[in-house]
Amino acid sequence: MKNPFRSLYLKIFIWFWVAMILINVTLFAAVAITRPTPTGRSWRDVAQVGASAQKAAELYEQGGSSLLATAIHDTEMSSGVTATFFDENGKELSGQAVPTAAPELIAKATKTDDIEFNFARSSTLVARPVTSESGKRYIYVAHIPRTPFQISLQTQGLRLLAVLLIGGMFCYWLARYLTTPLLKLRATTNELAEGNLGARVAMKLSKRRDEVGQLGRDFNVMAHRLESMVKAQQRLLGDISHELRSPLARLGVALGLARQRSGPEAGNALNRIERESDNLNELISQLLTLTRLESGTDGRKRTSVDLDALIREVADDADFEARSLNRTVQVVSSDKCSINGVEELLRSAVENVVRNAVRFTPEGTSVEVALQKQNGGGDHYAVISVRDRGTGVPAESLEKIFHPFYRTEDARDRQSGGGTGLGLAITERAVRMHGGTVKATNAPGGGLAVEMRLLIPNRYAVENNGHSTIA
Repeated sequence: MKNPFRSLYLKIFIWFWVAMILINVTLFAAVAITRPTPTGRSWRDVAQVGASAQKAAELYEQGGSSLLATAIHDTEMSSGVTATFFDENGKELSGQAVPTAAPELIAKATKTDDIEFNFARSSTLVARPVTSESGKRYIYVAHIPRTPFQISLQTQGLRLLAVLLIGGMFCYWLARYLTTPLLKLRATTNELAEGNLGARVAMKLSKRRDEVGQLGRDFNVMAHRLESMVKAQQRLLGDISHELRSPLARLGVALGLARQRSGPEAGNALNRIERESDNLNELISQLLTLTRLESGTDGRKRTSVDLDALIREVADDADFEARSLNRTVQVVSSDKCSINGVEELLRSAVENVVRNAVRFTPEGTSVEVALQKQNGGGDHYAVISVRDRGTGVPAESLEKIFHPFYRTEDARDRQSGGGTGLGLAITERAVRMHGGTVKATNAPGGGLAVEMRLLIPNRYAVENNGHSTIA
């Protein structure tokens, strides 16, 4: 049975509940600490009423009303507390004005023979019975003013600041607690989407007992199954490719023997067999390359690659072949740019796109190749673009043409005869392995434009006399 206390919903509820409690406790404490207490001074002064009352009785019996009035006046000047002094019959003896509520309070104190209080709106009256040394009874009434309840803007600001700080800190940790595992899961998901089939949720996250932990464990199971299926497919392609190499080699030997033993009339058929054998051999070679790129086992060493020189070499080779088809390949612009990568893969990536463009551009037209350096958002880009003048590709197929064996069902394929369907797939994998992206768009005015963008963080880019080295 599922433990309800491990539910993320219950955790969120409890955390918010505790947050509200803490905020209210903080607010209460701030008010209690900074509030001017209306009765605070009264209670301190009440502690002195007993001594004042006894002293008033002694002064009255020693010097009469004048001495008593002087003492009461001195007390008022020093403490702000006024007083009146009554005999047992309720007569005021000091000549002071009698408070309105005093007679009733005196009667009550005389009856109970104890201290009595009257909390008025702006003051507190305290009646204290007292007996002098001669045995006479008096009533001492202290009139203690209370400080009005006022809070300054500064005090209010301090209270608000305390509440905001405590509440903000708690909510920060609450948000961090709730979102951190989700951010980690998202990062792992992105790794898997970018081709890292070994990406897994960390053990700390998958061991959680709530919904987030369950999601992490389910993700790991899904990633493991995906990795197994993809590796099985890659292994199958690799095994088939290797197994086909042997019969193709034997076919080449048999073809050579057949040429020696056959007459001229068999030449066309043997030439056709040789072309198809070469096509099949190229397909197998591309399958092996694609398998290595997909599995990440292409461990060729990375070196500094001069993209400007590479682009021009590929364009020259393609132009030499294109001229026999009444087409040309031109480098319209090329910035000086170097990158740390695998030269063979980069050459294959560019060459596949250029040859594909030559195949589809109409006779009498030119394929345009360009290399540009671009900066944006703190990052550096090496952008290689190739454009033909053909019929383009249907919008729904622009992303699919980078999938293995994908062929568009349009005049573009019918006119050219198509290829193996692996060239652009190899380009996409090779560019992605170098931390870049590739996309195809239908160019204005007709034709397909393919852009290979190699994205490199700014901290690896070094500008040196106009030559950009992107490592």
